[in-house]
Amino acid sequence: MSKTEIVVVGAGIAGLTSAAILSKLGLSVNLIESHTQSGGCAGTFKRKKYIFDVGATQVAGLEEGGIHSKIFKFLAIPLPEATILNPACIVDLKDGSKPIPIWYEKDEWIKEREIQFPGSRKFWRLCNLIHQSNWAFSNNNPVLPVKNLWDFSQLIKALVPMNLATGILLKSTIFDLLRICGLSDDQRLINFLNLQLKLYSQEDVYQTAALYGSTVLQMCQQPHGLWHLKKSMQVLSEALEDSLKKTGGNIVFGQKVNSINFDDVKKSWKVSAISKRENFEYYADDVIYTPPAQSLLKNLGNSLDRNHAYKSRIQSLPNPSGALVFYSALKKEHIKSISSNHYQFVSSELGSLFVSISEDGDGRAPLGEITMIASLFTKTNVWFNLDKNDYIKKKKEYLEKISFALESQFEIDCENWLHRELATPLGFERWTNRPNGIVGGLGQNPDIFGLFGLPSRTPFKGFWLCGDSIYPGEGTAGVSQSALMVSKQILASKGISDFNL
Repeated sequence: MSKTEIVVVGAGIAGLTSAAILSKLGLSVNLIESHTQSGGCAGTFKRKKYIFDVGATQVAGLEEGGIHSKIFKFLAIPLPEATILNPACIVDLKDGSKPIPIWYEKDEWIKEREIQFPGSRKFWRLCNLIHQSNWAFSNNNPVLPVKNLWDFSQLIKALVPMNLATGILLKSTIFDLLRICGLSDDQRLINFLNLQLKLYSQEDVYQTAALYGSTVLQMCQQPHGLWHLKKSMQVLSEALEDSLKKTGGNIVFGQKVNSINFDDVKKSWKVSAISKRENFEYYADDVIYTPPAQSLLKNLGNSLDRNHAYKSRIQSLPNPSGALVFYSALKKEHIKSISSNHYQFVSSELGSLFVSISEDGDGRAPLGEITMIASLFTKTNVWFNLDKNDYIKKKKEYLEKISFALESQFEIDCENWLHRELATPLGFERWTNRPNGIVGGLGQNPDIFGLFGLPSRTPFKGFWLCGDSIYPGEGTAGVSQSALMVSKQILASKGISDFNL
């Protein structure tokens, strides 16, 4: 039995960040992770001489003033080595038109938009206005959704005058913005936006909240930008892990949390975990829970049974997507000339594929070779309802389909693959312990985003949610923002109400 002030469940970026912040401020922290390493969906694995990023392959928020930059500065640790992505991605709609490079330089991207989507200037200006409003608001570290007076005070402090104007779009979608701008019939623009928004919001133009989607569509450009980490995505986790250990925090690997209950006798939260048939118990004043909110139905059973309204809210959450991820390697000379680390293209059979390609010398492959990762969304139930033979057959079929799509797109001869493997939602469930191997967070539609989302502050005192189910959503930058938010809430509950980065 171990008693600390804080127990954090899950050592993904959200869990590591919240644990590192609170430990830096002097609180005693136990971080419990079911896997043998940190990182979660932003972790890595090795195959022979190759290192593959499990899920996330790009990072936002490393620029001056970005969320990772601010957190790392507070923790007094150096930012990992990274290069800006320019273009951030090249999008091929397969409609006979020229592929669309998404440039980092703002002026270059404006010129590209004028060429690719003539007549769309008004829409992009509206998105930029909303984004500027969002950014000013986010930089003031709001707490959303509001659940008590202190949360409300933080929201009020974060508001700037521009938010009052853009706030009228609170329940609007990206398609509503297109309609306002007279572009509701521009199918090519809609197709492009659908590909981009699905990556970051799990929704299309008709469902993505306007206030969320407008920022997503601006994050590739200066002064923000997307970054490619040297070595692998794991360096982000390792830096946070080192900070946690240096400040006295404890991290435990290989223990799977199976129940969380409030102990009325000890007046503490009891977190029960298991590892190789050995049981462990941890007690804490506060618990930060970073797995998907759907996991609460299993881990928080007794407390949920006493609060039917909250249980019903969790049960009614929309089903997130799963992913198929193709991990491969080949010699650089065996792929046609490439001008971006990231590509997105349409396959008539597979839908949209998002492709990440390593750089020479970035540590993912030997010099002269590259790793290539391709991912696409899938429904999880079509993989969990198969018997073993059908599962193996279906997995092999998709391995070949994705291989063929990449061979066609990048002019690769099939005999030149040095490595190929496919991960399905079953593999992601084993790796991340996320139910049914779901990826990303909740779809950012107007009923889920911001004020209407799932709060980090639960009905159970001392039990907090954090991660991609919570404002502002998925991605390493998003979950880091949620980690900062929940850290502020916990500190305020302990009488420290003036903490800001």
